[in-house]
Amino acid sequence: MFKKSFVLIISIIVILTTVGCTNKNKETITTNVENKNQAQKWNQSPLFKSGNYTMIGEKGRLGFIYDDSEVVRFYPNKTQKYMWHFWGEDQEFDGKLKVVALHENDNEQITVLEDIDIGGGANNGADRHTPSQMLLPKSGMWKLDAYFGDKLFGTVFVKVHKK
Repeated sequence: MFKKSFVLIISIIVILTTVGCTNKNKETITTNVENKNQAQKWNQSPLFKSGNYTMIGEKGRLGFIYDDSEVVRFYPNKTQKYMWHFWGEDQEFDGKLKVVALHENDNEQITVLEDIDIGGGANNGADRHTPSQMLLPKSGMWKLDAYFGDKLFGTVFVKVHKK
């Protein structure tokens, strides 16, 4: 009888400990995600030099020619030409380029570029390059995710200025 009671008490303690730890972990994970989202404020990506040009993006990974002058800035619903540059290994460029944009205040993604073959080789210090025309529909901060095939290659944050 004592042995059965002891096993029962130990089993209850183990179950309560497991349930308590599981709920605590879920709360911690949820809290961490919420804190990260609240703390995340989008800022325009840094400008950097490559070759003879100023670019915006992530130096040594991806970017496009952009010097934040009035001529090349993004404005709502204005199509502009931009030369993308990419740094990486050949296998990272498998698939066609696709750029998906997300506005800081929306959850809806828009496709900015799609089915782009980046046949351009090395240029301005980058391993690959391709010309593009991009348009973003409204002012504010935008996150541009560049994919090759279905793999995220990198992200550039840009500001669309008011007219």
